Amino acid sequence: MSAIFGPAGNAESFPYKSSVDAPRWLAGLGLDCYEYQCGKGVNVGEATARKVGEAAREAGIALSLHAPYFINLANPDPDSLQKTIGYITAACQAADWMGATRVVIHSGALMKRTRREAQDIALHSLKEVVTACDAAGFGHITLCPETMGKINQLGDLDEVLELCTLDERLTPCVDFGHLYARTLGELEGYEACVKMLDRIKEVLGEERASRFHSHFSKIQFTPNGGEKMHLTFDQADFGPDPEPLMTEVARRGWSPTFICESAGTQAEDALTMKKLYQGSLT
Repeated sequence: MSAIFGPAGNAESFPYKSSVDAPRWLAGLGLDCYEYQCGKGVNVGEATARKVGEAAREAGIALSLHAPYFINLANPDPDSLQKTIGYITAACQAADWMGATRVVIHSGALMKRTRREAQDIALHSLKEVVTACDAAGFGHITLCPETMGKINQLGDLDEVLELCTLDERLTPCVDFGHLYARTLGELEGYEACVKMLDRIKEVLGEERASRFHSHFSKIQFTPNGGEKMHLTFDQADFGPDPEPLMTEVARRGWSPTFICESAGTQAEDALTMKKLYQGSLT
């Protein structure tokens, strides 16, 4: 097993006419995976989803899917929880049609509560989500709570890892750009990468840790808020640098999924990451 690399995006992000064309195009570049975006809502129909899945299988591209951005596991309102369950089960249905094995979900916002209060609500909500997904027949799809980039959002590394302790099927989506931004650039460089990967291993065990899901991009941040905007690898004012992470993942022999979310160059930058990783294997 080895790490796999690909972009997030949609038809507007790449030089093809529809998402059905994405897998063949990505395979032609030498990439391995693709994260289908449902951030603004799960609007893909069954016929299209199945065509995307068939194209991915033919091209050897592994699929994941990003659930709607407006999911908030930390909202205590019972009606909000039911909506959240609906959004996530709809995302799982689309993923199932495609043959996507992972669905990425946002952790939520603090909403003027302490981090501990918000986390306890999110733990309860996620437990209900897992139960609902199982009942709907989606227990085979891996849910991936994501680390978030803004300081007032739930979802630092420890919070996401704690969410993942609820069920052994849960896998963290570690967004290294988000962690860099929310710590105002602190989580950058080789030693920071070692500590983050060690922490994932400590909480989840090496087998689960070794196959974590990931987003990666350089991200501009502001001192008060954290994440401001995604950048490209060519922009040098902000990090994180992908090379230390690729070096350490290769050294460990881990096999995570890396989804690049650079601003408009996600496919090209995903290929850069793959080349850095492969160079570290030799």
